Amino acid sequence: MKREARAREGESSKNAVPLRAWTGRSAIFVAAGILTSRLAGFVRLRVFAYYFGLESDAADAFNAGFRIPNFLQNLFGEGALSASFIPVYAALLAREDRREADRVAGAVASLLALIVGVVVLIGVLATPVLIAAIAPGFKGAKRELTIEIVRILFPGAGLLVLSAWCLGVLNSHHRFFLSYTAPVMWNVAMIITLLLYGHSTLPQLAIILAWGSVAGSALQFAVQLPVVLRLARDLKFALDTASEHVRAVLKNFVPVFISRGVVQVSAYIDALLASLLPTGAVTGLANAQLLYTLPVSLFGMSISAAELPAMSGAIGNPGGVEAIRGRLNSGLRHIAFFVVPSAVAFLLLGDVLAAALLETGRFRHEDALYVWGILAGSGVGLLASTLGRLYSSAYYALRDTRTPLRYALLRVLLTTLLGYVFAIPLPRWLAIPSIWGAAGLTASAGLAGWVEMLLLRRTLNSQIGHTGLEIGFVIKLWSAALAGAAVAWLVKFNVPVFHPVITAALVLGPYGLVFLGMTFVLGIPEARHAIRLGK
Repeated sequence: MKREARAREGESSKNAVPLRAWTGRSAIFVAAGILTSRLAGFVRLRVFAYYFGLESDAADAFNAGFRIPNFLQNLFGEGALSASFIPVYAALLAREDRREADRVAGAVASLLALIVGVVVLIGVLATPVLIAAIAPGFKGAKRELTIEIVRILFPGAGLLVLSAWCLGVLNSHHRFFLSYTAPVMWNVAMIITLLLYGHSTLPQLAIILAWGSVAGSALQFAVQLPVVLRLARDLKFALDTASEHVRAVLKNFVPVFISRGVVQVSAYIDALLASLLPTGAVTGLANAQLLYTLPVSLFGMSISAAELPAMSGAIGNPGGVEAIRGRLNSGLRHIAFFVVPSAVAFLLLGDVLAAALLETGRFRHEDALYVWGILAGSGVGLLASTLGRLYSSAYYALRDTRTPLRYALLRVLLTTLLGYVFAIPLPRWLAIPSIWGAAGLTASAGLAGWVEMLLLRRTLNSQIGHTGLEIGFVIKLWSAALAGAAVAWLVKFNVPVFHPVITAALVLGPYGLVFLGMTFVLGIPEARHAIRLGK
């Protein structure tokens, strides 16, 4: 049995598609763009932490308020458009029907602008009701500040939705780098705003920063639009629903829209429960989520975004299902190779990460330890979340948008039930401070993520054949990551007290080297690809 398992893993390793083949340059450009954007986001977060700290009403108000317009962006933006628009648009480009492709793109942009404009107007007017729904724990001046911030941010969210339409066009033309670096403009605008007006009182600074966010949203859209217009030369903006391809986009959009809405509801439930916890929980959750979403975006999103147009173009061709299965299995291996060490770092070295990024100004070391607790909870479901993204892309390429919706609904139900238990009564049962309920929120979401991913895999396997990670491969990855963490802990407890950034370099450097070295020795092909890529 063991010999057969090793043989199967060896065969899989031999057949694993090399990095150049499974995504070509596309995934590299996506990852590079996301990394650039995320680095700018980390700078923004550090500057925000310097001026706002963790335990301030203004910080909680801004982070809670930003969730509402962010909901609009995520609902209409990248997720829904990627799943509904890109498969149709990319397939037309693959058939070299550029005129019809541009007609579809113009119609989608026009419909999107109209719908989003109406939603933004309603959102601005209904902000007090929305605040009562997502942050019932906010009272008095804190609630009023949150309302003002949300009303400012809503128009900027509309611009970000149109920016996501640009991303769909650019990705379909395999122009990945610009679409994923464009958010740098948004981050830079907010950083400059903080640096220029950081002397203001915290409530006033939060309002000014909201206006800076709107300016950044406009810049993010503006840098992409000229390239989009150059690529889609026959683009015409019109409310055109006569085309069968436009109707196909709309048909696919509805279930994906609901699915994305369900996922966003899950995030809002976390925010709602966090608002019931002591001051600092909302901001701590937001800080941890920015760190948590880095590997999700850098590895899960980069591979999924690069593969979606390729898998969509394979549908209808001879061997299309086999091509999807091969690309999916190879992508899952590459995701796991990078995400497993990320999860172990969050679980065991999150204090070093949080201190290096956030410990400055009003943000104390105790606050970094608190963020570590939330980050460790996020590590529970990190691998499931990233693998689930790629599985969802395979469904969307197959034009199946309903299956991911069903499992997303189940995920939200589990997140709600487990989140309440882990965040509210569990800390009381364990006799720990209630603020640590925020860590329970992320852990419960991780458990729900595993259920969703496993269901997605099982159903897809029944349609296209076996997909997934080999047990031996997974054991090797976790063993290498844990060995690296053990070495990192030895370094952490034996180095003098340095600046948090220096400490992070001294601790995380050996962690990465040990992991990479062990995976290379264990014969994991992805390690060789990573070393070549590093060179």
